[in-house]
Amino acid sequence: MFIRVVLALALSAPPSATPAQADPSPCPVPVPARTVCGFLEVPERREAPGRTIKVAYAVRHSLARDRKPDPVVFMGGGPGAPSMRHLERLTRVFPDRDVVTVEQRGGAWSRPALACPETAQALLGRLREPPSDVGAAAARCRDRLAGQGVDLRGYRTGEIVADVVALRSKLGYETWNLLGTGYSARVMAAVAAADPAGTRSVVLGSYPPPGDGADDPAAVMAGLGARDAFERAVARLNARPARVSAVDPLLGREFTARVRGDDLAALLGVALRDAGTAAVAPALVSALAEGDDALLRPLVERLGDELAAREAGLYHAVRCQDGRPPAASRLFTVAADKAVCDAWNLSEAPEPAALSTATLKAPVYVLAGRRDPAASPVTLLGARVDRSHSVLAADDCGRRKVAAFVADPAAPPSGPCPEARPVELRVTAAPYEIAKTPWLAVPFALFAAACLIQLVTAALKGLALPAFGGLSGLAFAGLTGQAVWELAASNASALTVGVPAIIEWYAWLAVVSVVLTLAALLHNRRWPQITAAAIGAGFLVWWFTWVL
Repeated sequence: MFIRVVLALALSAPPSATPAQADPSPCPVPVPARTVCGFLEVPERREAPGRTIKVAYAVRHSLARDRKPDPVVFMGGGPGAPSMRHLERLTRVFPDRDVVTVEQRGGAWSRPALACPETAQALLGRLREPPSDVGAAAARCRDRLAGQGVDLRGYRTGEIVADVVALRSKLGYETWNLLGTGYSARVMAAVAAADPAGTRSVVLGSYPPPGDGADDPAAVMAGLGARDAFERAVARLNARPARVSAVDPLLGREFTARVRGDDLAALLGVALRDAGTAAVAPALVSALAEGDDALLRPLVERLGDELAAREAGLYHAVRCQDGRPPAASRLFTVAADKAVCDAWNLSEAPEPAALSTATLKAPVYVLAGRRDPAASPVTLLGARVDRSHSVLAADDCGRRKVAAFVADPAAPPSGPCPEARPVELRVTAAPYEIAKTPWLAVPFALFAAACLIQLVTAALKGLALPAFGGLSGLAFAGLTGQAVWELAASNASALTVGVPAIIEWYAWLAVVSVVLTLAALLHNRRWPQITAAAIGAGFLVWWFTWVL
Protein backbone atom coordinates (compact mmCIF):
# COMPACT_ATOMS: atom_id res chain seq x y z
CA MET A 1 0.00 0.00 0.00
CA PHE A 2 3.06 2.31 -0.18
CA ILE A 3 2.32 3.87 3.21
CA ARG A 4 5.39 4.37 5.37
CA VAL A 5 4.70 3.61 8.99
CA VAL A 6 7.71 4.44 11.16
CA LEU A 7 7.74 2.80 14.57
CA ALA A 8 10.40 4.11 16.95
CA LEU A 9 11.41 1.20 19.15
CA ALA A 10 13.37 1.28 22.40
CA LEU A 11 16.26 -1.08 21.74
CA SER A 12 18.59 -2.53 24.31
CA ALA A 13 22.27 -1.88 23.74
CA PRO A 14 24.05 -4.47 21.58
CA PRO A 15 27.33 -6.02 22.64
CA SER A 16 30.72 -4.52 21.77
CA ALA A 17 30.76 -1.24 19.90
CA THR A 18 30.58 -1.55 16.13
CA PRO A 19 30.26 1.02 13.32
CA ALA A 20 26.59 0.00 13.14
CA GLN A 21 26.03 1.98 16.34
CA ALA A 22 27.54 5.20 15.02
CA ASP A 23 24.41 6.53 13.34
CA PRO A 24 21.42 4.54 14.60
CA SER A 25 18.00 5.33 13.17
CA PRO A 26 14.51 4.30 14.27
CA CYS A 27 13.60 0.95 12.73
CA PRO A 28 10.69 1.32 10.28
CA VAL A 29 9.10 -2.02 11.25
CA PRO A 30 8.92 -4.10 14.45
CA VAL A 31 12.23 -5.92 14.94
CA PRO A 32 13.70 -8.29 17.54
CA ALA A 33 15.41 -6.90 20.64
CA ARG A 34 19.08 -5.87 20.31
CA THR A 35 18.51 -4.66 16.75
CA VAL A 36 20.13 -1.49 15.41
CA CYS A 37 18.92 0.13 12.19
CA GLY A 38 20.81 2.62 10.08
CA PHE A 39 21.61 3.92 6.62
CA LEU A 40 24.55 3.39 4.29
CA GLU A 41 25.20 6.52 2.24
CA VAL A 42 26.34 5.70 -1.30
CA PRO A 43 26.54 7.41 -4.70
CA GLU A 44 23.38 7.10 -6.75
CA ARG A 45 25.59 6.33 -9.75
CA ARG A 46 29.13 5.26 -9.01
CA GLU A 47 30.27 5.97 -12.57
CA ALA A 48 28.98 9.56 -12.20
CA PRO A 49 29.54 10.60 -8.54
CA GLY A 50 27.58 13.52 -7.20
CA ARG A 51 24.14 12.83 -5.77
CA THR A 52 24.07 10.36 -2.87
CA ILE A 53 21.29 8.14 -1.59
CA LYS A 54 20.73 6.12 1.58
CA VAL A 55 20.45 2.33 1.74
CA ALA A 56 18.65 1.04 4.84
CA TYR A 57 19.92 -1.88 6.89
CA ALA A 58 19.31 -3.56 10.25
CA VAL A 59 21.70 -5.53 12.47
CA ARG A 60 20.40 -7.87 15.13
CA HIS A 61 23.24 -8.62 17.57
CA SER A 62 23.41 -12.09 19.07
CA LEU A 63 24.11 -12.46 22.79
CA ALA A 64 24.68 -16.21 22.58
CA ARG A 65 27.65 -17.42 24.61
CA ASP A 66 28.94 -19.31 21.56
CA ARG A 67 28.35 -16.33 19.23
CA LYS A 68 30.16 -16.76 15.91
CA PRO A 69 32.10 -13.80 14.50
CA ASP A 70 30.73 -13.99 10.96
CA PRO A 71 27.06 -12.94 10.61
CA VAL A 72 24.40 -13.87 8.08
CA VAL A 73 23.36 -11.07 5.71
CA PHE A 74 20.03 -11.31 3.92
CA MET A 75 18.31 -9.35 1.17
CA GLY A 76 14.68 -9.68 0.03
CA GLY A 77 13.84 -10.68 -3.54
CA GLY A 78 11.73 -8.90 -6.09
CA PRO A 79 13.37 -6.68 -7.27
CA GLY A 80 11.77 -4.26 -4.86
CA ALA A 81 10.83 -6.59 -1.97
CA PRO A 82 11.66 -5.53 1.61
CA SER A 83 14.16 -7.36 3.81
CA MET A 84 13.68 -6.31 7.45
CA ARG A 85 10.38 -8.17 7.82
CA HIS A 86 12.37 -11.45 7.70
CA LEU A 87 14.63 -10.51 10.61
CA GLU A 88 12.60 -12.33 13.29
CA ARG A 89 12.60 -15.63 11.39
CA LEU A 90 16.29 -15.38 10.53
CA THR A 91 17.12 -14.69 14.18
CA ARG A 92 15.45 -17.97 15.14
CA VAL A 93 17.37 -19.87 12.45
CA PHE A 94 20.74 -18.31 13.41
CA PRO A 95 20.60 -17.58 17.17
CA ASP A 96 24.39 -17.78 17.52
CA ARG A 97 25.19 -15.20 14.82
CA ASP A 98 24.49 -11.57 14.18
CA VAL A 99 21.88 -11.20 11.45
CA VAL A 100 22.07 -8.31 8.98
CA THR A 101 19.26 -7.40 6.60
CA VAL A 102 20.04 -4.96 3.83
CA GLU A 103 17.35 -3.22 1.82
CA GLN A 104 17.76 -2.64 -1.88
CA ARG A 105 18.51 0.93 -2.95
CA GLY A 106 15.18 2.46 -3.88
CA GLY A 107 13.37 -0.05 -1.66
CA ALA A 108 10.61 0.74 0.80
CA TRP A 109 12.87 1.71 3.71
CA SER A 110 15.75 3.21 1.74
CA ARG A 111 15.84 6.88 0.71
CA PRO A 112 14.55 7.69 -1.79
CA ALA A 113 11.97 4.92 -2.11
CA LEU A 114 11.03 4.27 -5.73
CA ALA A 115 7.33 3.75 -5.17
CA CYS A 116 5.44 3.76 -8.44
CA PRO A 117 1.75 3.23 -7.64
CA GLU A 118 0.89 4.46 -11.13
CA THR A 119 2.35 1.39 -12.85
CA ALA A 120 1.29 -1.05 -10.11
CA GLN A 121 -2.33 0.06 -10.41
CA ALA A 122 -2.16 0.05 -14.19
CA LEU A 123 -0.76 -3.49 -14.29
CA LEU A 124 -3.60 -4.86 -12.17
CA GLY A 125 -5.87 -2.63 -14.23
CA ARG A 126 -5.07 -4.75 -17.28
CA LEU A 127 -7.78 -7.05 -15.93
CA ARG A 128 -10.36 -4.25 -15.88
CA GLU A 129 -12.69 -3.10 -18.63
CA PRO A 130 -11.43 -1.07 -20.37
CA PRO A 131 -7.84 -2.15 -19.56
CA SER A 132 -5.46 0.45 -18.16
CA ASP A 133 -2.74 2.05 -20.28
CA VAL A 134 0.47 0.86 -18.61
CA GLY A 135 2.73 2.93 -20.85
CA ALA A 136 0.97 6.19 -19.95
CA ALA A 137 1.09 5.31 -16.25
CA ALA A 138 4.82 4.56 -16.53
CA ALA A 139 5.43 7.95 -18.13
CA ARG A 140 3.66 9.68 -15.24
CA CYS A 141 5.75 7.77 -12.71
CA ARG A 142 8.98 8.54 -14.61
CA ASP A 143 8.21 12.25 -14.69
CA ARG A 144 7.30 12.33 -11.00
CA LEU A 145 10.50 10.56 -9.97
CA ALA A 146 12.58 12.79 -12.23
CA GLY A 147 11.00 15.79 -10.53
CA GLN A 148 12.31 14.41 -7.23
CA GLY A 149 15.82 14.24 -8.68
CA VAL A 150 15.87 10.45 -9.11
CA ASP A 151 18.17 9.11 -11.81
CA LEU A 152 16.75 5.71 -12.72
CA ARG A 153 20.05 4.65 -14.25
CA GLY A 154 21.46 4.26 -10.75
CA TYR A 155 18.99 1.53 -9.77
CA ARG A 156 20.33 -1.69 -11.26
CA THR A 157 21.89 -4.94 -10.11
CA GLY A 158 25.52 -3.82 -10.38
CA GLU A 159 24.93 -0.89 -8.04
CA ILE A 160 22.98 -3.04 -5.55
CA VAL A 161 25.86 -5.52 -5.49
CA ALA A 162 28.33 -2.72 -4.75
CA ASP A 163 26.09 -1.51 -1.90
CA VAL A 164 26.27 -4.91 -0.15
CA VAL A 165 30.07 -5.01 -0.49
CA ALA A 166 30.30 -1.48 0.94
CA LEU A 167 28.04 -2.37 3.87
CA ARG A 168 30.41 -5.10 5.07
CA SER A 169 33.20 -2.55 5.29
CA LYS A 170 30.96 -0.09 7.15
CA LEU A 171 29.89 -2.68 9.71
CA GLY A 172 33.44 -3.92 10.24
CA TYR A 173 32.89 -7.64 9.67
CA GLU A 174 35.89 -9.50 8.24
CA THR A 175 33.68 -12.12 6.62
CA TRP A 176 30.01 -12.94 6.50
CA ASN A 177 27.56 -15.47 5.06
CA LEU A 178 25.41 -14.34 2.15
CA LEU A 179 21.76 -15.35 1.91
CA GLY A 180 19.49 -14.41 -0.99
CA THR A 181 16.27 -15.66 -2.49
CA GLY A 182 14.74 -15.07 -5.91
CA TYR A 183 16.21 -11.89 -7.38
CA SER A 184 18.49 -11.36 -4.38
CA ALA A 185 20.02 -14.80 -4.98
CA ARG A 186 21.42 -13.30 -8.17
CA VAL A 187 22.65 -10.28 -6.20
CA MET A 188 24.34 -12.38 -3.53
CA ALA A 189 26.05 -14.59 -6.11
CA ALA A 190 27.51 -11.46 -7.66
CA VAL A 191 28.56 -10.15 -4.23
CA ALA A 192 30.42 -13.40 -3.58
CA ALA A 193 32.26 -12.99 -6.89
CA ALA A 194 33.04 -9.32 -6.26
CA ASP A 195 34.12 -9.77 -2.62
CA PRO A 196 35.62 -13.26 -2.29
CA ALA A 197 37.79 -12.33 0.70
CA GLY A 198 34.74 -11.25 2.67
CA THR A 199 32.50 -14.21 1.78
CA ARG A 200 32.51 -17.29 4.00
CA SER A 201 29.51 -19.08 2.45
CA VAL A 202 26.60 -18.43 0.09
CA VAL A 203 22.99 -19.65 0.30
CA LEU A 204 20.81 -19.09 -2.77
CA GLY A 205 17.08 -19.81 -2.78
CA SER A 206 15.18 -20.15 -6.08
CA TYR A 207 18.00 -18.74 -8.20
CA PRO A 208 16.16 -17.02 -11.08
CA PRO A 209 16.67 -17.72 -14.79
CA PRO A 210 18.06 -14.99 -17.08
CA GLY A 211 15.59 -12.15 -17.50
CA ASP A 212 13.98 -12.72 -14.09
CA GLY A 213 10.57 -13.46 -15.56
CA ALA A 214 8.33 -16.46 -15.07
CA ASP A 215 7.82 -18.48 -18.22
CA ASP A 216 4.49 -19.68 -19.47
CA PRO A 217 3.42 -22.20 -16.80
CA ALA A 218 2.45 -24.85 -19.37
CA ALA A 219 5.71 -26.74 -18.81
CA VAL A 220 5.23 -26.65 -15.05
CA MET A 221 1.68 -27.94 -15.42
CA ALA A 222 2.97 -30.71 -17.66
CA GLY A 223 5.42 -31.70 -14.95
CA LEU A 224 2.54 -31.83 -12.49
CA GLY A 225 0.54 -34.07 -14.85
CA ALA A 226 -2.09 -31.42 -15.46
CA ARG A 227 -1.21 -30.00 -18.87
CA ASP A 228 -4.43 -31.19 -20.52
CA ALA A 229 -6.58 -29.62 -17.80
CA PHE A 230 -4.54 -26.42 -18.01
CA GLU A 231 -4.98 -26.17 -21.77
CA ARG A 232 -8.74 -26.84 -21.45
CA ALA A 233 -9.04 -24.10 -18.84
CA VAL A 234 -7.11 -21.63 -21.02
CA ALA A 235 -9.19 -22.49 -24.09
CA ARG A 236 -12.47 -22.17 -22.17
CA LEU A 237 -11.59 -18.77 -20.73
CA ASN A 238 -10.25 -17.47 -24.03
CA ALA A 239 -13.56 -18.41 -25.64
CA ARG A 240 -15.62 -16.98 -22.81
CA PRO A 241 -13.73 -14.77 -20.32
CA ALA A 242 -14.80 -14.94 -16.70
CA ARG A 243 -15.81 -11.95 -14.62
CA VAL A 244 -14.62 -12.20 -11.05
CA SER A 245 -15.18 -9.90 -8.10
CA ALA A 246 -11.89 -9.26 -6.28
CA VAL A 247 -10.37 -6.74 -3.89
CA ASP A 248 -7.73 -4.37 -5.25
CA PRO A 249 -5.19 -4.02 -2.37
CA LEU A 250 -3.68 -0.97 -4.02
CA LEU A 251 -6.95 0.98 -3.88
CA GLY A 252 -8.63 -0.90 -1.02
CA ARG A 253 -11.88 -1.59 -2.84
CA GLU A 254 -13.57 -4.28 -4.88
CA PHE A 255 -13.48 -4.39 -8.66
CA THR A 256 -14.59 -6.77 -11.37
CA ALA A 257 -11.71 -8.54 -13.12
CA ARG A 258 -12.14 -9.89 -16.63
CA VAL A 259 -9.97 -13.00 -16.89
CA ARG A 260 -9.18 -14.59 -20.26
CA GLY A 261 -7.31 -17.83 -20.74
CA ASP A 262 -4.03 -16.07 -21.45
CA ASP A 263 -4.61 -14.00 -18.31
CA LEU A 264 -4.96 -17.26 -16.38
CA ALA A 265 -1.56 -18.33 -17.69
CA ALA A 266 -0.05 -15.07 -16.42
CA LEU A 267 -1.76 -15.35 -13.03
CA LEU A 268 -0.53 -18.92 -12.62
CA GLY A 269 2.97 -17.79 -13.57
CA VAL A 270 2.89 -15.66 -10.41
CA ALA A 271 1.03 -18.10 -8.15
CA LEU A 272 3.17 -21.14 -8.98
CA ARG A 273 6.21 -19.48 -7.42
CA ASP A 274 4.66 -20.55 -4.14
CA ALA A 275 5.47 -24.20 -3.45
CA GLY A 276 2.18 -24.71 -1.64
CA THR A 277 0.17 -23.51 -4.62
CA ALA A 278 2.16 -25.74 -6.97
CA ALA A 279 1.22 -28.75 -4.84
CA VAL A 280 -2.50 -28.15 -5.40
CA ALA A 281 -2.31 -26.68 -8.91
CA PRO A 282 -3.62 -29.84 -10.64
CA ALA A 283 -6.83 -29.71 -8.60
CA LEU A 284 -7.10 -25.97 -9.23
CA VAL A 285 -6.79 -26.09 -13.03
CA SER A 286 -9.03 -29.16 -13.26
CA ALA A 287 -11.80 -27.24 -11.49
CA LEU A 288 -11.18 -24.19 -13.68
CA ALA A 289 -11.42 -26.38 -16.77
CA GLU A 290 -14.84 -27.53 -15.55
CA GLY A 291 -16.03 -23.94 -15.10
CA ASP A 292 -15.49 -23.13 -11.40
CA ASP A 293 -14.60 -19.47 -11.93
CA ALA A 294 -14.84 -18.61 -8.22
CA LEU A 295 -11.34 -20.06 -7.85
CA LEU A 296 -9.95 -17.23 -9.97
CA ARG A 297 -10.39 -14.69 -7.18
CA PRO A 298 -7.40 -15.92 -5.11
CA LEU A 299 -5.20 -15.78 -8.22
CA VAL A 300 -6.22 -12.20 -9.03
CA GLU A 301 -5.76 -11.07 -5.43
CA ARG A 302 -2.39 -12.82 -5.15
CA LEU A 303 -1.15 -10.71 -8.06
CA GLY A 304 -2.48 -7.59 -6.37
CA ASP A 305 -0.78 -8.50 -3.09
CA GLU A 306 2.53 -9.03 -4.88
CA LEU A 307 2.26 -5.67 -6.62
CA ALA A 308 1.48 -3.97 -3.30
CA ALA A 309 4.42 -5.63 -1.54
CA ARG A 310 7.18 -4.34 -3.82
CA GLU A 311 8.40 -0.93 -4.91
CA ALA A 312 7.27 -0.93 -8.53
CA GLY A 313 9.65 1.84 -9.56
CA LEU A 314 12.67 -0.12 -8.35
CA TYR A 315 11.32 -3.34 -9.85
CA HIS A 316 11.07 -1.86 -13.31
CA ALA A 317 14.30 0.12 -13.11
CA VAL A 318 16.16 -3.14 -12.48
CA ARG A 319 14.01 -5.18 -14.84
CA CYS A 320 14.49 -2.80 -17.76
CA GLN A 321 18.25 -2.46 -17.33
CA ASP A 322 19.15 -6.08 -16.52
CA GLY A 323 17.59 -7.27 -19.77
CA ARG A 324 14.35 -6.15 -21.36
CA PRO A 325 11.27 -8.38 -21.48
CA PRO A 326 10.60 -10.21 -24.77
CA ALA A 327 9.17 -8.15 -27.61
CA ALA A 328 5.97 -10.20 -27.71
CA SER A 329 4.25 -12.27 -25.05
CA ARG A 330 0.71 -13.51 -24.50
CA LEU A 331 1.19 -12.98 -20.75
CA PHE A 332 -0.17 -9.57 -19.80
CA THR A 333 2.31 -9.27 -16.94
CA VAL A 334 5.27 -9.56 -19.32
CA ALA A 335 3.62 -7.27 -21.87
CA ALA A 336 3.07 -4.69 -19.11
CA ASP A 337 6.76 -4.86 -18.12
CA LYS A 338 7.70 -4.21 -21.74
CA ALA A 339 5.35 -1.21 -21.89
CA VAL A 340 7.09 0.30 -18.86
CA CYS A 341 10.53 -0.33 -20.31
CA ASP A 342 9.51 1.26 -23.62
CA ALA A 343 8.22 4.34 -21.79
CA TRP A 344 11.31 4.68 -19.62
CA ASN A 345 13.77 4.02 -22.47
CA LEU A 346 16.64 3.01 -20.19
CA SER A 347 19.78 1.55 -21.72
CA GLU A 348 20.38 -2.06 -20.84
CA ALA A 349 23.06 -2.66 -18.21
CA PRO A 350 23.26 -6.47 -18.08
CA GLU A 351 23.90 -8.15 -14.77
CA PRO A 352 27.57 -8.60 -13.80
CA ALA A 353 29.37 -11.15 -15.94
CA ALA A 354 30.61 -12.85 -12.77
CA LEU A 355 27.20 -14.46 -12.35
CA SER A 356 27.63 -16.73 -15.32
CA THR A 357 31.38 -17.01 -15.91
CA ALA A 358 33.34 -16.68 -12.68
CA THR A 359 34.17 -19.51 -10.32
CA LEU A 360 32.95 -18.68 -6.85
CA LYS A 361 35.50 -19.49 -4.17
CA ALA A 362 33.05 -19.78 -1.28
CA PRO A 363 30.90 -22.89 -0.76
CA VAL A 364 27.40 -22.45 -2.19
CA TYR A 365 24.14 -24.09 -1.23
CA VAL A 366 21.23 -23.80 -3.68
CA LEU A 367 17.62 -24.42 -2.66
CA ALA A 368 14.72 -24.51 -5.10
CA GLY A 369 11.45 -26.32 -5.53
CA ARG A 370 11.77 -28.82 -8.35
CA ARG A 371 8.70 -27.34 -10.00
CA ASP A 372 9.42 -23.69 -9.29
CA PRO A 373 8.87 -21.80 -12.60
CA ALA A 374 10.91 -18.87 -11.29
CA ALA A 375 14.04 -20.93 -10.52
CA SER A 376 16.78 -21.68 -13.02
CA PRO A 377 17.82 -25.32 -13.52
CA VAL A 378 21.37 -24.13 -14.28
CA THR A 379 23.80 -24.21 -11.37
CA LEU A 380 26.66 -21.79 -10.83
CA LEU A 381 29.99 -22.84 -12.31
CA GLY A 382 32.53 -23.97 -9.77
CA ALA A 383 30.11 -23.98 -6.86
CA ARG A 384 29.43 -27.00 -4.68
CA VAL A 385 25.67 -27.19 -5.09
CA ASP A 386 23.22 -29.33 -3.14
CA ARG A 387 19.95 -28.83 -4.99
CA SER A 388 17.03 -29.27 -2.64
CA HIS A 389 13.27 -29.49 -3.01
CA SER A 390 12.78 -27.14 -0.09
CA VAL A 391 12.15 -23.42 -0.14
CA LEU A 392 13.78 -21.54 2.73
CA ALA A 393 10.88 -19.28 3.66
CA ALA A 394 8.27 -22.02 3.82
CA ASP A 395 9.95 -25.23 4.86
CA ASP A 396 11.37 -26.28 8.23
CA CYS A 397 13.56 -28.91 6.59
CA GLY A 398 15.07 -26.27 4.31
CA ARG A 399 15.78 -23.96 7.25
CA ARG A 400 17.50 -26.74 9.17
CA LYS A 401 19.66 -27.58 6.18
CA VAL A 402 20.63 -23.95 5.68
CA ALA A 403 21.56 -23.59 9.36
CA ALA A 404 23.67 -26.75 9.17
CA PHE A 405 25.39 -25.58 5.98
CA VAL A 406 26.26 -22.17 7.43
CA ALA A 407 27.58 -23.85 10.60
CA ASP A 408 29.93 -26.03 8.52
CA PRO A 409 30.05 -25.15 4.80
CA ALA A 410 32.72 -27.79 4.15
CA ALA A 411 30.60 -30.70 5.38
CA PRO A 412 29.30 -33.10 2.72
CA PRO A 413 25.78 -32.18 1.61
CA SER A 414 22.90 -34.30 2.82
CA GLY A 415 20.12 -35.49 0.58
CA PRO A 416 17.21 -33.26 -0.47
CA CYS A 417 14.23 -32.71 1.73
CA PRO A 418 11.44 -35.22 1.16
CA GLU A 419 8.79 -34.44 -1.39
CA ALA A 420 5.61 -33.07 0.07
CA ARG A 421 2.83 -35.63 0.03
CA PRO A 422 0.12 -34.94 -2.53
CA VAL A 423 -2.82 -33.09 -1.06
CA GLU A 424 -6.22 -34.65 -1.73
CA LEU A 425 -8.72 -31.82 -1.90
CA ARG A 426 -12.41 -31.25 -2.30
CA VAL A 427 -12.17 -28.20 -4.52
CA THR A 428 -14.25 -25.26 -3.29
CA ALA A 429 -13.81 -21.51 -2.96
CA ALA A 430 -15.55 -21.51 0.43
CA PRO A 431 -12.45 -21.56 2.72
CA TYR A 432 -10.89 -18.62 0.87
CA GLU A 433 -14.14 -16.67 1.07
CA ILE A 434 -14.40 -17.44 4.79
CA ALA A 435 -10.81 -16.34 5.37
CA LYS A 436 -11.66 -13.02 3.73
CA THR A 437 -15.06 -12.67 5.45
CA PRO A 438 -15.09 -14.70 8.69
CA TRP A 439 -18.79 -14.13 9.41
CA LEU A 440 -19.53 -16.50 6.53
CA ALA A 441 -18.55 -19.31 8.93
CA VAL A 442 -21.42 -18.46 11.31
CA PRO A 443 -23.54 -21.48 10.21
CA PHE A 444 -20.69 -23.85 11.14
CA ALA A 445 -20.17 -22.18 14.53
CA LEU A 446 -23.92 -22.11 15.21
CA PHE A 447 -24.27 -25.80 14.35
CA ALA A 448 -21.38 -26.76 16.65
CA ALA A 449 -22.79 -24.68 19.50
CA ALA A 450 -26.27 -26.15 19.04
CA CYS A 451 -24.83 -29.69 19.10
CA LEU A 452 -22.92 -28.97 22.30
CA ILE A 453 -26.00 -27.58 24.04
CA GLN A 454 -28.08 -30.50 22.77
CA LEU A 455 -25.55 -33.04 24.04
CA VAL A 456 -25.29 -31.52 27.50
CA THR A 457 -29.01 -30.98 28.06
CA ALA A 458 -30.01 -34.39 26.66
CA ALA A 459 -27.37 -36.18 28.68
CA LEU A 460 -28.58 -34.50 31.88
CA LYS A 461 -32.12 -35.60 31.12
CA GLY A 462 -31.11 -39.13 30.05
CA LEU A 463 -32.41 -38.74 26.49
CA ALA A 464 -30.43 -40.99 24.18
CA LEU A 465 -31.48 -39.84 20.69
CA PRO A 466 -30.76 -36.13 21.07
CA ALA A 467 -27.61 -36.89 23.08
CA PHE A 468 -26.19 -39.05 20.30
CA GLY A 469 -27.32 -36.45 17.78
CA GLY A 470 -25.35 -33.75 19.60
CA LEU A 471 -22.36 -36.06 19.99
CA SER A 472 -22.31 -36.88 16.26
CA GLY A 473 -22.46 -33.20 15.36
CA LEU A 474 -19.62 -32.34 17.74
CA ALA A 475 -17.55 -35.20 16.32
CA PHE A 476 -18.09 -33.80 12.83
CA ALA A 477 -17.14 -30.27 13.91
CA GLY A 478 -14.04 -31.46 15.77
CA LEU A 479 -12.75 -33.73 13.01
CA THR A 480 -13.41 -31.09 10.34
CA GLY A 481 -11.66 -28.40 12.36
CA GLN A 482 -8.68 -30.68 12.95
CA ALA A 483 -8.39 -31.57 9.25
CA VAL A 484 -8.50 -27.90 8.21
CA TRP A 485 -5.99 -26.94 10.91
CA GLU A 486 -3.53 -29.64 9.83
CA LEU A 487 -3.85 -28.61 6.19
CA ALA A 488 -3.28 -24.95 7.10
CA ALA A 489 -0.18 -25.92 9.09
CA SER A 490 1.31 -27.99 6.27
CA ASN A 491 0.14 -26.00 3.24
CA ALA A 492 -1.91 -22.88 3.90
CA SER A 493 -2.05 -22.16 0.16
CA ALA A 494 -4.17 -25.28 -0.32
CA LEU A 495 -7.06 -23.58 1.48
CA THR A 496 -7.36 -21.13 -1.40
CA VAL A 497 -8.36 -24.10 -3.54
CA GLY A 498 -10.41 -26.32 -1.28
CA VAL A 499 -10.71 -28.39 1.88
CA PRO A 500 -9.26 -31.82 2.74
CA ALA A 501 -11.11 -34.48 0.78
CA ILE A 502 -11.74 -36.52 3.92
CA ILE A 503 -14.16 -33.83 5.08
CA GLU A 504 -16.66 -35.24 2.59
CA TRP A 505 -16.74 -38.40 4.71
CA TYR A 506 -16.94 -36.46 7.96
CA ALA A 507 -20.03 -34.74 6.59
CA TRP A 508 -21.97 -37.99 7.09
CA LEU A 509 -21.56 -37.51 10.84
CA ALA A 510 -23.40 -34.21 10.44
CA VAL A 511 -26.12 -36.02 8.48
CA VAL A 512 -26.42 -38.63 11.24
CA SER A 513 -26.61 -35.82 13.81
CA VAL A 514 -29.48 -34.11 12.00
CA VAL A 515 -31.34 -37.41 11.41
CA LEU A 516 -31.14 -38.30 15.12
CA THR A 517 -32.23 -34.78 16.04
CA LEU A 518 -35.25 -35.00 13.73
CA ALA A 519 -36.10 -38.42 15.15
CA ALA A 520 -35.98 -36.99 18.67
CA LEU A 521 -38.26 -34.19 17.49
CA LEU A 522 -41.04 -36.74 16.91
CA HIS A 523 -41.05 -37.45 20.64
CA ASN A 524 -40.33 -33.95 21.89
CA ARG A 525 -41.82 -31.09 19.91
CA ARG A 526 -40.75 -28.34 22.23
CA TRP A 527 -38.97 -25.21 21.09
CA PRO A 528 -35.41 -26.29 22.09
CA GLN A 529 -35.72 -29.44 20.01
CA ILE A 530 -37.41 -27.59 17.14
CA THR A 531 -34.62 -25.01 17.18
CA ALA A 532 -31.90 -27.69 17.15
CA ALA A 533 -33.58 -29.47 14.23
CA ALA A 534 -33.97 -26.23 12.26
CA ILE A 535 -30.32 -25.26 12.83
CA GLY A 536 -29.16 -28.73 11.79
CA ALA A 537 -31.27 -28.83 8.62
CA GLY A 538 -30.22 -25.32 7.64
CA PHE A 539 -26.58 -26.22 8.25
CA LEU A 540 -26.76 -29.24 5.93
CA VAL A 541 -28.22 -27.12 3.16
CA TRP A 542 -25.41 -24.56 3.63
CA TRP A 543 -22.71 -27.21 3.85
CA PHE A 544 -23.66 -29.27 0.80
CA THR A 545 -24.71 -26.41 -1.47
CA TRP A 546 -22.05 -23.79 -0.67
CA VAL A 547 -19.09 -25.36 1.12
CA LEU A 548 -18.96 -28.64 -0.77
